[in-house]
Amino acid sequence: MSGFFKSSIGRKYAMALSALFLMFFLLQHFAINILSVFSPNAFNEASHFMGTFWAVQYLLQPILIFGVMYHFIMGFILEFKNRQARVVKYAKNNGAANSSWMSRNMIYSGLAILGFLVLHFIDFWLPEINTKYIQGDMSGLLADGEGFRYYEELTHKFVNPLRVGAYVLAFVFLSLHLMHGFSSAFQSSGVSSMRKQKLQAFGKAYAIIIPLGFIFIALFHHFNH
Repeated sequence: MSGFFKSSIGRKYAMALSALFLMFFLLQHFAINILSVFSPNAFNEASHFMGTFWAVQYLLQPILIFGVMYHFIMGFILEFKNRQARVVKYAKNNGAANSSWMSRNMIYSGLAILGFLVLHFIDFWLPEINTKYIQGDMSGLLADGEGFRYYEELTHKFVNPLRVGAYVLAFVFLSLHLMHGFSSAFQSSGVSSMRKQKLQAFGKAYAIIIPLGFIFIALFHHFNH
């Protein structure tokens, strides 16, 4: 089994599995964040639960961080090996005619998403860690002790139009990245043609709807702050 995951096909399967895990997390993240549009109280309650429940903090969060790191590191390794394996360059074999722009530039969309994650961590994760584990405030309450702080912190981040623009652009890249990644994940798999078509249709819908939903959240809070 260890030899399989060291092979080219094994690495691609591992990449696909890590991508599916991250897609599940992204869906869960969206489900909580969309609550901020319809019910600030529900968003606060859900955020407080996710921010204090021990299984999320000490089990799921480390797994998520590992999954993100693994996916990006393995993506860079696969891209490096693929480029090494190309004996004839695209300029000579007209690779552009046989592959999409996205398939040839997954590394760049991945770098854009990685840059966004750094911004997102600076905006939300690091302040959360500072508040809970350095300041020692696990209550999640506002400075005046009334109500949870999560909704106020979220909406405050979307005041700056430059930050909102960065978020929107990042989710456009994420959509393109997901659209190609989900499609390519089943190209060499053993699923039937009919099932493959259904999975790819689902992946395409996911790649459009979820990033578009995050863009809507950012723009909604920017224009309604």
